[in-house]
Amino acid sequence: MGRGDLAGAAHLELVPGVVQLRPEDAMVEAMLSGWRAQQAARGLAEDTMAPRERLVRRFLALTNEYPWSWGPAHVEEWTQSLTGEQQLAPSTIRGYQTDLRLFSEYLCDARYGWAAACEQSFGTHPTPICHEWNTIAHLNDYEGSPEARPLRRAELQRFLDYADEQVDRAVAAKRKGALAAYRDATVQSHLRLGAATDRDGQARSDRLGP
Repeated sequence: MGRGDLAGAAHLELVPGVVQLRPEDAMVEAMLSGWRAQQAARGLAEDTMAPRERLVRRFLALTNEYPWSWGPAHVEEWTQSLTGEQQLAPSTIRGYQTDLRLFSEYLCDARYGWAAACEQSFGTHPTPICHEWNTIAHLNDYEGSPEARPLRRAELQRFLDYADEQVDRAVAAKRKGALAAYRDATVQSHLRLGAATDRDGQARSDRLGP
């Protein structure tokens, strides 16, 4: 297969010699069809390609501009909408930006011929729109809800210390719940930090008594 015969190449998607009633819309549809062909050739599944196409169509609707007229400012405006109005998580927004970047890079890749096709038809061409300065960087190891994230080591230690304190308080007060509190603390230690040492277990048992 030659360079111009790559799956998704413009000349494979555009119909030569046909005058389109709405050439801009026809070009967009050919671009999306070509992008799908390019992804399919790389072995991507439908459940990956379809959401990406829907995302690009939403971006088209938001900007009310064609891809060869997009600029970085459109990405900034879109990101602000996702952050402020829709209040999406940073990880979700980054995923959207990544998909949009892939489409933009596909259009700008000279091997596929879309820039040349747009230049010939509209006198302009697509340019890169997603950059480090207008997209969300991956800064944190965990970006989910703070309520659901794994405990940090210091937080975990405070939690286990608290569980131990409950054992001591129960023993000091000679409450019937002392054994249950000890069991809870032991289970938590096993689950969170691994098996408790025999020395620690024996020390707690000694405090509880027979």
